[in-house]
Amino acid sequence: MKRKSGGWPVLVVAGVSLLGACTTAPPPPPPESMARTTLQTAPADLQLLCANSAAGVAGANAKVLPTGSRLMPDGTFAVDLDATGRKFSCIVDNNGTVRSVTPVT
Repeated sequence: MKRKSGGWPVLVVAGVSLLGACTTAPPPPPPESMARTTLQTAPADLQLLCANSAAGVAGANAKVLPTGSRLMPDGTFAVDLDATGRKFSCIVDNNGTVRSVTPVT
């Protein structure tokens, strides 16, 4: 009985897999070079409060998502929102009080 020789592709794949496991990823950048360390962002719960407030202004069918946030000099947070293509800005304080939701033109 003649045996099929199909084992060499398996050996090639195994060898390539082993070589791929030996490569190393480049080290991450130092913390001072990362974007999140240069700007304090609003906590997620405050961003969601703004999104919920903007949903009332944008309309019932609008899907509102936070797109960015930053700490303001007075200690509040400005949250940028996208409501199905319409842009809004929200100001919220650390206590979760939404101070304003305004359309961005």
